[in-house]
Amino acid sequence: MYHRLWFLCLSVPILLVVTILIVNYILNSLVYNKLKPIYKIVRSIPVSDKKRTQNLTNSIDLINEVHKEVEEWSHYKTEEIKRLRELEKYRKDFLGNVSHELRTPIFNIQGYVLTLLDGGMDDPKINKLYLERTEKSVDRMISIVDDLESITKLEAGELKLNKTKFNIIKLAQEVFDLEEREACEKNIRLRFGKEFDKPILVYADRMKIFDVLRNLIGNGVKYGFKGGYVKVGFYDMLDHIMVEISDNGTGIENDHVHRIFERFYRIDKSRSRKEGGTGLGLAIVKHILEAHEQSIQVKSVPDQGTTFTFTLEK
Repeated sequence: MYHRLWFLCLSVPILLVVTILIVNYILNSLVYNKLKPIYKIVRSIPVSDKKRTQNLTNSIDLINEVHKEVEEWSHYKTEEIKRLRELEKYRKDFLGNVSHELRTPIFNIQGYVLTLLDGGMDDPKINKLYLERTEKSVDRMISIVDDLESITKLEAGELKLNKTKFNIIKLAQEVFDLEEREACEKNIRLRFGKEFDKPILVYADRMKIFDVLRNLIGNGVKYGFKGGYVKVGFYDMLDHIMVEISDNGTGIENDHVHRIFERFYRIDKSRSRKEGGTGLGLAIVKHILEAHEQSIQVKSVPDQGTTFTFTLEK
């Protein structure tokens, strides 16, 4: 009797322990088998650029890692959705802006052609005037398309830079010569910050930097006050040359400064279209300088003027 009682007391705990171990093993196996496929799926989705090579050794580590990975994956997907929404908004705005910019010259051309067809061709004064206006509208459409093509190539990296050594003072003078007529009409002085007794040589794509200077100097003339100035300065920055283009014109409000390099963005839409241009000039400037691995900064005070600065390799 005593031996039976002793055997019973000993066997019950052993049986309980064995049962617990078996149940724990079964549960862990089930959990592991269920989570393992999920974990593999989560790990197959890139969370960051770093490759993960850690191996899990047990189910507890797996559960902890899965929790961490799911949180990271959720954060990544949230950011990705946010970016996609921003891109979608940008796409809609861009298409709306393109259609708006092209609509005006298209409608103008249509109006001129209909007038000529309705009898205007018989009047020498009218037909010549309307044909000249049609040509201007066609030129505007071509300008918009050319600017869009330039931006697309710059963004896609398809437009190769032809870097050479050239005198940027001479290049700026060429831009002054082109802008001189419009500057004289508004009594705006085009000048350098100081006299230079020797050339300043930079290493860049000459034609592309010509486009940069013409856009920035041209804007200074377009939006400058009568009797004002557009000034260009060059400063030695060790292995780079800093170019500064400033004016004392209308300036830009703080709310608009960070957006002026966006495609088609206009601060005063009615005035900007009256002054001409496609609304793509500053976007092109930004992309050209980025292709040179440089950046552009802007400082502006309303009714006091604007200053653009960028650097080029010496």
